[in-house]
Amino acid sequence: MRDIFRETFLGFIRVHLLHHAAKERIFGTEMIEELAHHGYEMSPGTLYPILHAMEAAGYLASEQENVAGKMRRYYAITPEGSVVLEQLKQKFRELTDEVLEDEAAKPVPARKAGRRPKG
Repeated sequence: MRDIFRETFLGFIRVHLLHHAAKERIFGTEMIEELAHHGYEMSPGTLYPILHAMEAAGYLASEQENVAGKMRRYYAITPEGSVVLEQLKQKFRELTDEVLEDEAAKPVPARKAGRRPKG
């Protein structure tokens, strides 16, 4: 059963990479840190093959740049990657609406009298 979690999370990571690459150029170390904020522990040995495969598939394009004397590879979404990202967003919406519909139907716990909501 562990394989299904790994494959599912790798799919989430691919979508996450496209999402960020659509906003601005990304690079590997930055994305390892970003993904860690969401609970994904990624090693360079896992992330870089994903980035390379996404580039080979035409979803990302890369260019190297000298940053403080070191070469850094930046990735940006391609037009094809943008189309795929929009399609994936639609599928995510459909899937989460269906899978989480029972969660939306659950009653919200009542607040205790005299307590104000935070905010």
